[in-house]
Amino acid sequence: MINIKEDKKLNTLNHSCAHLLAQAVKHLYKDAKFWVGPVITEGFYYDIDLGDKKISEEDLEKISKEMKKIAKDGKRIYREEISREDALERFKDNPYKIDIIENLPKDEIISCYTQGDFTDLCRGPHVDTVKKCKNFKLLKVSGSYYKGDSKNKVLQRIYGICFENKEDLENHLKELEEAKERDHRKIGKELEIFMTSDLVGRGLPMYLPNGYIIWEELENYIKDKEKKLGYTHVLTPPLGNVELYKTSGHWDHYKENMFPKMEVDGEEFVLRPMNCPHHMMIYSNAIHSYRDLPIRIGEIARDCRYETSGSLKGIERTRSFCQNDAHLFVTPEQIESEFKTVVDLILECYKELNIKDFRFELSLRDKEDKEKYYPDDEMWDNAENTLRKVLNEIDIEYTEAIGEAAFYGPKLDVQVKPAVGNEYSLSTCQLDFCLPMKFNLTYVDKDGSKKTPVVLHRAVFGSIDRFIAYYLEETKGALPLWLSPKQVNIIPVNNEYHLEYAKKIEEKLRKQNIRVSLDSRDEKLSYKMRESQIKKIPYTLILGDKEMEEGNISYRQYSSKETTKVKTQDFIKKIKKEIEKRKTQD
Repeated sequence: MINIKEDKKLNTLNHSCAHLLAQAVKHLYKDAKFWVGPVITEGFYYDIDLGDKKISEEDLEKISKEMKKIAKDGKRIYREEISREDALERFKDNPYKIDIIENLPKDEIISCYTQGDFTDLCRGPHVDTVKKCKNFKLLKVSGSYYKGDSKNKVLQRIYGICFENKEDLENHLKELEEAKERDHRKIGKELEIFMTSDLVGRGLPMYLPNGYIIWEELENYIKDKEKKLGYTHVLTPPLGNVELYKTSGHWDHYKENMFPKMEVDGEEFVLRPMNCPHHMMIYSNAIHSYRDLPIRIGEIARDCRYETSGSLKGIERTRSFCQNDAHLFVTPEQIESEFKTVVDLILECYKELNIKDFRFELSLRDKEDKEKYYPDDEMWDNAENTLRKVLNEIDIEYTEAIGEAAFYGPKLDVQVKPAVGNEYSLSTCQLDFCLPMKFNLTYVDKDGSKKTPVVLHRAVFGSIDRFIAYYLEETKGALPLWLSPKQVNIIPVNNEYHLEYAKKIEEKLRKQNIRVSLDSRDEKLSYKMRESQIKKIPYTLILGDKEMEEGNISYRQYSSKETTKVKTQDFIKKIKKEIEKRKTQD
């Protein structure tokens, strides 16, 4: 989706349209006072004080009509530079504008823009006529504290967007509607996957039975693959002593993203933001030979990070989440082969899960940032050059991102382009020479000397929470059979005649570990069929007289209008085979 703020033409157009909105509001609400109307990524908004009046969604149509009338009139927009004294006089009846003027630097040029009967304080730039702002849409209205301070008055914020032509506007509105339909928060609520509660705490989602099934299936999926690659799995506590994070360096470099420390029995603890220090201690629990390496430690681990309330989003961005984490302890000679195996695992999972729109990004340190990164130029140069060499040798196309590395080492991030919103990191693999040294980790080499292992930090799903959010939006909630919380829904045509037969079919499916539900409500068949589609259940069985007489079943797949009749055992074989292959929907 286009970023309005970063597009120079659309930025100017949307800012001009914010003034068109303000002019229309002033025509309709004579006492309206305006604060600011900036351009944002999604378009523009204007914060307005209407006294005791409240604008509803219905009022937006009235405001839009007035905006179209002004745009059709086609008044030109004029810029004027004025003195501070003149500005204070012109806007003396608007305390919000007066506050802006009084806080401007003494040497700043003050300008205002006029279109017809409306003048507003503004730096600009603007388009030359209001006629160019005719292709707009007001999107919503909400409340917003003046200056973002909850102690101040709540202003009314009207959001909108504007394009150069009608076609671009309509295409964008379709994208917005698509994004709304794909939003994992909407899907999560409709399909009863997760819930949130302010009483539990913001950013702390809870998985309902349907959601936990998805969770378990993903956990089993990735752990099965890891076991085949020689990983062993551990379980570590979701908090640790502050000294642990001082040793690792996270206390100095990551403290602002951690929850505050707590004191218990004279010890200081903190909720862990990541799992590396715990896994370092597990490695140090035994003496290791070079023959033992690589050692691959995996964990589906609960972590907690402080996120501002404004950045929280469903299960995509939370304060408590589970990483599909692993740490690979290797010799320098094993870096290339182990790194390649991680990349191969990521690509294998993406292929099986039908993830196609992604790219690789090599995240490097910013040499000028002496505070963010561990201060060891030789270590950094060695780590970054090693990763480049490996990526080039395994022929992976990638871009480089300066300043995006972890504080202890460079990393390879997989950036996915989701169906909704901007791209973000999903999978990651980080090369680390730093933490093993900090924890004095060693192995006995061939010559009997002690050497420090190198660590690869990797997460294929990133966090399972974020992956579920991503996958719900990619599939619109129509999950492949193996991931679906309900795989089969049975509907008897008439409860009086067909319910007992439906129960027998239900029992047969359940004994084969197929997730099945039986809809025995006294509702019309058409209603129950429609609801089964709304719930996006992969297979719906319809059982009536013929099915009962012949001892078979009729089924309809999700989003299909075709009904297929088949023997019960053949149906069981079919879906078990599909589950086993983990077939995805294209």
